[in-house]
Amino acid sequence: MLRLALRHLAKFRRDQRGAVMVEMTLVAPLMLALSAGVFEFGNLIHDKLLMEAGLSDGARFGARCNSQIYTDAGLAAINCANLATNIAVFGNVAGSGTARVPGWLTTNVTVTIGTGCHDAVVNGVTQYRSTTAQVCVVQASGTYPYTGIGMLALIGIGPITLSGSHQERLMRF
Repeated sequence: MLRLALRHLAKFRRDQRGAVMVEMTLVAPLMLALSAGVFEFGNLIHDKLLMEAGLSDGARFGARCNSQIYTDAGLAAINCANLATNIAVFGNVAGSGTARVPGWLTTNVTVTIGTGCHDAVVNGVTQYRSTTAQVCVVQASGTYPYTGIGMLALIGIGPITLSGSHQERLMRF
């Protein structure tokens, strides 16, 4: 009886059938989880870059927008901050169409025009190159609640809030 058991054990050690299946069973779940994580991280970075591009476009528009030109010409005054916010979120001044990032709202974006003014020269040291004594900036900042967590929700990671900002020097013409 013992000899029969030893013979089956020796045969089991020499037989390679099924070894690949066992290895695949052990490795496949780990590889799938890692692949899903890479794709999810890629989506997160993509949304962050779209958001930052929008904030950059909005700040750039706000830095060059001059509502005084409209009022001097007898036209209806425009709100440059609102238009810059629409450009940041939707990519157009009308605020129509789909948002750059699905679910991103104009309420998540703040464009501040010209309130952050700084002295160009402080204690004899040039802080900003300018022909004026002060340099004003336009600040566009925003947040985006990224909810597409996917498999990360299984380990308790909730919604992630992406945030970004961009500054441009105020250039009225």
